[in-house]
Amino acid sequence: MRFVVAGILFAQILFSQTLKDVKNAARQGSQGIPVLTSALQSQDLAVRVEAVRQLTLLGGKDSIAPLIQATRDSDAEVQIRATDGLVNFYLPGYVKTGIGSTLHRVGSSIKGKFTENEQIIDSFVMVRPDVITALGQLARGGAGMDSRANACRAVGILRGQAAVPDVIDALKSKDNDVMFEALIALQKIRDPQAGPKVVYLLRDLDDRVQAAALETAGLLRAKDALPTLRGIVQSPRNAKSERAALASIAFMPEEVDRSLLSRYLGAKEEKLRAIAAEGLGRVANRGDEPALEKFWQEETKMAPRLAAAFALVMEGKLQMGEANPLQYLVNTLNSATFRNIAQAYLEEAARKQEVRAALYMPLEQGTRDEKIQLSKVLAASGDAASVPYLDKMSRDNDKDVAAEGLRALRSLKARLGV
Repeated sequence: MRFVVAGILFAQILFSQTLKDVKNAARQGSQGIPVLTSALQSQDLAVRVEAVRQLTLLGGKDSIAPLIQATRDSDAEVQIRATDGLVNFYLPGYVKTGIGSTLHRVGSSIKGKFTENEQIIDSFVMVRPDVITALGQLARGGAGMDSRANACRAVGILRGQAAVPDVIDALKSKDNDVMFEALIALQKIRDPQAGPKVVYLLRDLDDRVQAAALETAGLLRAKDALPTLRGIVQSPRNAKSERAALASIAFMPEEVDRSLLSRYLGAKEEKLRAIAAEGLGRVANRGDEPALEKFWQEETKMAPRLAAAFALVMEGKLQMGEANPLQYLVNTLNSATFRNIAQAYLEEAARKQEVRAALYMPLEQGTRDEKIQLSKVLAASGDAASVPYLDKMSRDNDKDVAAEGLRALRSLKARLGV
């Protein structure tokens, strides 16, 4: 009987293809998906849009293929809503905040509102290759610049490594939104081979694109960018570009940058002081240790003091105790305002085995917030030796600690391939 009903609905939508037919099909749940898929061929744009919306609401693995089909629609709105629907499958609730939720039409054109987006799926979430392929093709050549920018955003959220060439191609679009979203996607995917591909954007005329390019070059450790970055610091367009270029250098400094970074330890702006301190920490020249120690003891602002603590940890200061920089970073995980900064520093420092080993004690004996944030640190930077510690966190008496511990354990195992 269900197949008879589905067949009748299919025939109805094939010939009349009204919004009412689409909504009736959606009420059949997964049984209505063939009808909704057929509606994607309708000549009526409103019918195609509604079909994509209903496929997204239905969700489930059977909705993926028709949503991929919808990314090839000739209309940008359909492409955008299909893109959001695909992301929503892997990141439930995304469709409520994606660009599709802000779309409006002005004549024959559409416009959505792009806001900052830091979302990214957990590393253990496996995305179908054909989803990434479809989004990559859309990033390379969608029906409109908004649909291309949205596809770049989706590729980043889904960690779409295979679509990196498409995202790099999108950088040539000359559209600021597309270029910005492409750069943010490359930051999320963190493919170092993409680093050299963004160097030509370091002096882009749009401040937002330039800042994103500067940050991307640093995060991807694009050493080819260093000469240009040093030039920008020496003769910046404005204070924002100076700060962004210095921060990029600080991600991948060479020995020759020590004098530059040391000068900025005395800058009036606290962000510049923080950048200088963390950069010196990455240089890891023991000759800078006295200056960094003095800076850490005398600095009164939180951000540069955290950076100095990170630098000293990178120099090998791993003692635990209230007067020590590693303990200071761990303590800051309890601060709602600064915990993300401390977590990022610990995540980077924990790539060193000796730092990871020093963090196991506070992981087991720390506060609730320390356990949660340190689980995230080890998910990103742990090794096989970290597995038993996260396994223990996954069974913690505090349900929030246990949930984060399990999530971190799954992420670490996925990264280690075990």
